[in-house]
Parts: sequence; C-alpha cells; structure tokens
Amino acid sequence: MATMEQIKELRERTGAGILDCKKALSENGDDVQKSIDWLRAKGMASAAKKAGRAAAEGLVECYIHAGGKVGVMVELNCETDFVALNESFKQLARDIAMHIVAAQPEYVRREEVPADAFEREKQVQVEKTMAEGKPQAIAEKIVVGRMSKWYEEVCLLDQKWFKDDSKTVDQVVKDLTAVIGENVQVRRFSRFVMGEGLTRRADDFAAEVAKQAGIA
Repeated sequence: MATMEQIKELRERTGAGILDCKKALSENGDDVQKSIDWLRAKGMASAAKKAGRAAAEGLVECYIHAGGKVGVMVELNCETDFVALNESFKQLARDIAMHIVAAQPEYVRREEVPADAFEREKQVQVEKTMAEGKPQAIAEKIVVGRMSKWYEEVCLLDQKWFKDDSKTVDQVVKDLTAVIGENVQVRRFSRFVMGEGLTRRADDFAAEVAKQAGIA
C-alpha cells in the first residue's frame, strides 16, 4: 500500500488529485516514477497544467568556458526544493548555461525585448527589404518573417537547442516539465566576457546573488 509520503510526492510532481495518485500507485506497484508515466499517459499530468503554477524554487548554475574568458550564470526555477535536487533538473541548468555561452542570446523570452530595440530592428529590416525592390504587400510579409528570425537570434527560448536543432530551448524546458511534473522556468541569465563591461542586467543579477549568499 502506498504511503502518504509517496502520495504527496506524486501530487507535487504531477498536480493530479489524491484519488488519482492513489490509483496510479496501486496500478504501478507503488513505484512513483512509473506512476508519473501512468498519469501522463492518462492525460492527468502534462506540462500545460503546470505552466500557471508558481516556480519559486530552483538553482543558479554557473558555467565557465575558454580558460576563464567567458562565463554564464543562469537561474532555473521549479516548484519544490525536491525537484531542484533532481539530477535531470541540474543537468538542464548546466546545459542551458553552456547553450548561452555558445548562442549568445540577449533576452530570455520575447516579452523582455524592449520596444525601442524591436522598433529599431524592424526599421532596419523594412529599409533592407525596400532596398531589395520588393512590392509593399510582399515586403510587409518578408519583414514579419525576418523579425521572427531575429527573435530566434536574440531570445533564449526561441533559439535552436545546441544539442538538437530540431528543438527550441523552450521545447526542451517543456519536455523536462512533462517528465518531472513541475513547472520549470528559465528566469534570467547573465553572460560575462573578459574585457567587456557588465550590462546593467548582469550587474543587478550578480549583486542580488551576492546578497542572497550573504557576501554583499
């Protein structure tokens, strides 16, 4: 018979109800991981159901590359400290840090792109398209497509995953959400390059991390 601890863990990782968790454990010999897979197969646990839940736990992962010339800090959030200790979660944080070193995104998601930065890039693309002699109607569609490609260059979640370019970073994060049963979110990151000044965002991040660690 499943213990209360197993039922609680299964609820936290899937968001399923108590009765569903009990049935899943009963059907799978009280094995939590098999029960998670069973609930997912039944449509009772999915990434979409977790997206609206608070992700206030997690970790800050650091990756240093090129003999100390390039470094990244990334904050990856989840819902419980239990999942923050999960090896798959920690591996994803490390991989995302490595991806950021290689792909050099500027923002986590599209919503973070400043309006002036968007308008500036759009104007560049409009002028470029018009210089190519495209008709107005076609030019507008071309600009929309080019702005979408621009998002793929500057927004982390829109970028092709460095380990598998058939997926975006967003899809990789959602894949882990579905597996571990908790809302997983990339909150922020900072990329440091030797000889380059810190951006304000990086400066704020570093100061906050230092404060939380009690060394500021």
